[in-house]
Amino acid sequence: MKFGTGVKQGCCLSPILFNLYSECLTKRDMEGFGDFKIGGQIIHTVKYADELVLLAKEKVLQDMTDKLNETGGCYGMEMIVGKIKVMRISKQPFQVKIVIDQKQLENVESFKYLGSISTIDGRFTYEIKRRFAMAKAALSMKRDSFTSTLDLELRKKL
Repeated sequence: MKFGTGVKQGCCLSPILFNLYSECLTKRDMEGFGDFKIGGQIIHTVKYADELVLLAKEKVLQDMTDKLNETGGCYGMEMIVGKIKVMRISKQPFQVKIVIDQKQLENVESFKYLGSISTIDGRFTYEIKRRFAMAKAALSMKRDSFTSTLDLELRKKL
């Protein structure tokens, strides 16, 4: 069977196909890598739509990345080094050196995944402040409802 092109960007099949494809790809290749546990279970990847997050301790992250790049290449997938970021969550911040095709990946101090921002210190203070600011902005847009000529009882319920 010959295929010309894949699904169009924004197609509802795109995230489904990516998740099916990447689940097979990562499940087989990530076996035996590290002991990163969350809630007592070993977790290697977090996937949603067309995004993939590798979770690993530093000593195995380069090996995981190499294996994923190698296997993806066998299936016609390639990693775009400019879009891949590395973040080390620790009390002592320092750069992590991960290389793909002789190019070092960019280290970042925070990244947004599924609408939440994770930072290198592992705390969520920035995210909490951001959400408070969003709520305050939304509430200020509705301020007219609270100060209008509406009945006092109705404004209390609002």
